[in-house]
Amino acid sequence: MKILTVVGARPQFIKAAAVSRELRKSHREVLVHTGQHYDFLMSEVFFRELDVPAPDYNLDVGSASHGIQTAQMMIRLEEVVIKEKPDRILVYGDTNSTLAGALVGSKLQIRVAHVEAGLRSFNKTMPEEVNRILTDHVCDLLFTPTDTASRNLAREGITKGVFQVGDVMYDALLHNIEIAERKSFILDRLNLRPRGYVLATMHRAANTDAKARLEAIMNAIARVGITVILLLHPRTRDRLREFGFEGMMHGASNVRIMEPVGYLDMLVLEKNARVILTDSGGVQKEAYMFKVACITVREETEWVETVEAGWNTLVGESLDRIPELIQKTQTEPQSHPDFYGDGTAAKRIAQTLELRRDGIPK
Repeated sequence: MKILTVVGARPQFIKAAAVSRELRKSHREVLVHTGQHYDFLMSEVFFRELDVPAPDYNLDVGSASHGIQTAQMMIRLEEVVIKEKPDRILVYGDTNSTLAGALVGSKLQIRVAHVEAGLRSFNKTMPEEVNRILTDHVCDLLFTPTDTASRNLAREGITKGVFQVGDVMYDALLHNIEIAERKSFILDRLNLRPRGYVLATMHRAANTDAKARLEAIMNAIARVGITVILLLHPRTRDRLREFGFEGMMHGASNVRIMEPVGYLDMLVLEKNARVILTDSGGVQKEAYMFKVACITVREETEWVETVEAGWNTLVGESLDRIPELIQKTQTEPQSHPDFYGDGTAAKRIAQTLELRRDGIPK
């Protein structure tokens, strides 16, 4: 069976690496990179580190408004799909690349499978939420990572073709953490002690594009009582420059500003952080998997189970409380439920695709 996989952003490269290892044992995979993340540190380095074969196609769409970016992806992807004639399209997550792949497959009457289906933040002002909902409703196979995700689909009337397989990012983490600890020297390079720093990432438009909110977040980070390693997403870097906040952050003695790092370095930084401060869904989840407390700079999260278990705290509008919330995470929760499967999600996805190769309802 020929499967055309669509990826475009860092978390999708990680997920696809885990699934592709299993798919390529018995299927032919055509890998398409939309170009949504085109910066080397956000894209190519992940293919190299994760030992993912080079994409068969790079659509080179790059940055643009949501409408233009999604439309350009669909135009270019449609040409590839018509040429390759895949039996199925496989999409991941909640980006514009995800939606473009799902819509192209639907319009061309090619069956589409969605990895990480059923996630909901219930905030439709988030582009990712709209992408998730639309994608789930045009796919015939939906691979959910958690009980919560499966229940979300059932509430929307989607029950056929739903398979709860676990989380492929957990597969990737288990596969790569020993490699990371052997190959990464980032703690030594940065002179960091385990549990001696806060790891911070910030990239969502809601946090970066509103000047007052970004200023409040950066002021709060500057008041954290221990070293903060702030990994600057290209969007965040551009907004700091645009709003004139670069000097403020470089003047904060506790903050060390860095470019994004590769996946192996990121795993080591996450595992050894005292606390993680982020607005990334994937980083929230990896924090939980490493049993590291997380502070999420959002009002809601798709990964509600991490909040309910006490390992993740939502900041909401209380941005000035970030230093206080970080201080309160010194005591870890007593329990750590196994929400994300047993590390065999990718294998289950490959097996299900084989069993459902003709699209016959279960």
